[in-house]
Amino acid sequence: MSVNTPLKFFSGRASRYLAEKIVKSLGTELGKSSIQFFSDGEFQPSFEESVRGASVFIIQSTFPPAENLMELLLMIDAAKRASANKVVAVMPYFGLARQDRKDKPRVSIGAKLVADLLSAAGADRIMTMDLHADQIQGFFNVPVDHIFASSLFVPYIKNLNLDNLVIASPDMGGTKRANAYSRFLNAEMVICYKQRKRANVVGEITVIGDVKGKNVVIVDDMVDTAGTLTKAANMMKEQGAISVRACATHPILSGNAYENIEQSALSELVVTDSIPLKKQSSKIHVISVADLLADIIQKVYNYQSISTRFLQ
Repeated sequence: MSVNTPLKFFSGRASRYLAEKIVKSLGTELGKSSIQFFSDGEFQPSFEESVRGASVFIIQSTFPPAENLMELLLMIDAAKRASANKVVAVMPYFGLARQDRKDKPRVSIGAKLVADLLSAAGADRIMTMDLHADQIQGFFNVPVDHIFASSLFVPYIKNLNLDNLVIASPDMGGTKRANAYSRFLNAEMVICYKQRKRANVVGEITVIGDVKGKNVVIVDDMVDTAGTLTKAANMMKEQGAISVRACATHPILSGNAYENIEQSALSELVVTDSIPLKKQSSKIHVISVADLLADIIQKVYNYQSISTRFLQ
């Protein structure tokens, strides 16, 4: 690794498990940092070593609670005030990404607010994976490296050697992602059409396309309550699918997600470690993004192209 400026890595508490794997892949160690807590819940991160003139990479996914985002913002601010040359926020999971537009009156656009907060804190660059909506990149006035987990999932699916493979999109919004997978895997594609009663509650779901006698792989950017995913899997099995499995980058898995998955027709759910699992499940297989992120970080630091790591 060439040395332009000193290179240092730090992690928030929520993503330390992943940060340790990333720095191990790079052959280095995490920098020393600490957090002071106050009795009312306030906390203050600090760096316990100099970052003056350094390129500082701060690794933190911003899944709930909101203090994970606040911790990242405070660490960015601390690095800038300590005269870091550049501060890069490595956010494997970008929280509030579902709030990417005004889909009804009098609501916030949370993703734009987070982008503004990161810029105001002093982030010079953002690295993230599988944003819920591609246009979120345009909310920033700093470079955004938008990485796709497809470069991990596609080889995994290929190694399954499934006959009569079909790629499925769980909703209309995911058709671009599913189409990219179907192209690389030379497979057919089907689309699920769903109508929501309210957030996280799916009313009716139908499939556009033929799944009878097929091995189906549903691809998505995240799985939350797994309501849509499991309903789609059950419906496809009822329509004659041989098997149904799913690949989703971010395992939010809230509410009854684990129970929904265990009781569903899904044979397997493949996820990354962008968010840590709350508990283990025999149906959930985790692929680490550590080596992928380490490679992207190294290339960005050395001003090299990262386009070779894109399958979408």
